[in-house]
Amino acid sequence: MAQLWGGRFVKETDEAVKAFNDSIGFDKRLYRDDIKGSIAHAQMLGEQGIITEEEASKITKELTAILFDVESGALPVTNEYEDIHSFVEANLIERIGDTGKKLHTGRSRNDQVALDMKLYTRRMTREIRDQLLELLDTVLAIMEKNTDTYMPGFTHLQKAQPTTLAHHFGAYFEMFKRDKGRLDDCLKRMNYCPLGSGALAGTTYPLDRDMVSELLGFDAPTLNSMDSVSDRDYLIELMAALSIIMMHLSRFAEELIIWNSNEYRFIEMDDAFSTGSSIMPQKKNPDICELVRGKTGRVYGDLMSLLTTMKGLPLAYNKDMQEDKEPAFDAIDTAKACISLFSAMLSTITFRKEVMRLSAVRGFTNATDAADYLVVKGVPFRDAHGIIGRLVLHCIDENKGIEDMSIRELKEFSPAFDEDVYDAVSLGTCVEKRLTLGAPGQEMMKKVIEIEKKWLKEAVDSRR
Repeated sequence: MAQLWGGRFVKETDEAVKAFNDSIGFDKRLYRDDIKGSIAHAQMLGEQGIITEEEASKITKELTAILFDVESGALPVTNEYEDIHSFVEANLIERIGDTGKKLHTGRSRNDQVALDMKLYTRRMTREIRDQLLELLDTVLAIMEKNTDTYMPGFTHLQKAQPTTLAHHFGAYFEMFKRDKGRLDDCLKRMNYCPLGSGALAGTTYPLDRDMVSELLGFDAPTLNSMDSVSDRDYLIELMAALSIIMMHLSRFAEELIIWNSNEYRFIEMDDAFSTGSSIMPQKKNPDICELVRGKTGRVYGDLMSLLTTMKGLPLAYNKDMQEDKEPAFDAIDTAKACISLFSAMLSTITFRKEVMRLSAVRGFTNATDAADYLVVKGVPFRDAHGIIGRLVLHCIDENKGIEDMSIRELKEFSPAFDEDVYDAVSLGTCVEKRLTLGAPGQEMMKKVIEIEKKWLKEAVDSRR
């Protein structure tokens, strides 16, 4: 079919060039946003008297029909068109003739594609934000049920101090809560309407940009037409936020993979979210976690692709910017799939509470508390640290825990030990006496959970 811009050309575009240049193969997903933006533009043109009210109504009616036909499958988006903008306009002209040719008055494809991408990105950002809220709800539900599920806390992947499953998952709740805040910030900065900027220097037509902005749900029109058509910061910012989300998911996935191993056995993955081996019948593999971990690098690559594309571009629009769509679409699709599947998988996990508790008991996670016990008895901390270090070494040789040692044996390391040491180094005491804000003690965890529940409810209620 003829290009919408062919008037200045006397030769047909080379087929290889056309295939290289066209974007319909990937930007066809913008059809809804392109039509929505075109409807607002047509209504404004009619209101301003740039076209007649009748023409504006006719265009709006037919654009609505095109949208319905595309979504119903009656009008397929095919590769004969250069891009989604050409598809919509060509079909409009085919249906209503010359009136359809008036739609593009006062508009360039530069500000049109900028609008389409902002509308699409805003919609996807809200969807991802809502997915995150569902994930946060899943994490919080697990926290509520496990304030007394004792387990070892780790540093350097070495058992360090006792904590609870609620406390451990609470760390991820905070990560995803920050992620939600980053998405909110992205939405605030992207929510300015570029339509009316023209190719780069606006237009001589008396457009009402405030009207279009309001119709499309933006906070206001953009204030510089050159920046409007060449800005991809909102995409880069979103992809950076998605990269951080994926990093958090990947860290979480890595821990679940470790916990699911035969060596740990902290959790049991649900069959619906696991796969087997083609040769080893005993295997039950945590594939969802592994794919989330692997796809994180893919989202990072999408971000770096766009950053690299944009780093040397002069103002204003350049065709390089067409390369924003595929990495952005891929990052969005990948993050959405990962968040959704991860949340569903997490809700089906079985936690082996007794295994977790025994791991904490046998891992000397109460060693710090034993040292603190001696400090309370008057032993200088540095001396207490050395005493407990030697005691742990002895326990390892004897295959015992500190709590398994008799008072006589303990006193060989320090006369400060007494019968009350057993209560002081018990798992329950070690955890429950930690009652500073943010610590794993049950009383404080329940207080924090109430704070998080209130925050989550307000976050869900305030969505826009």
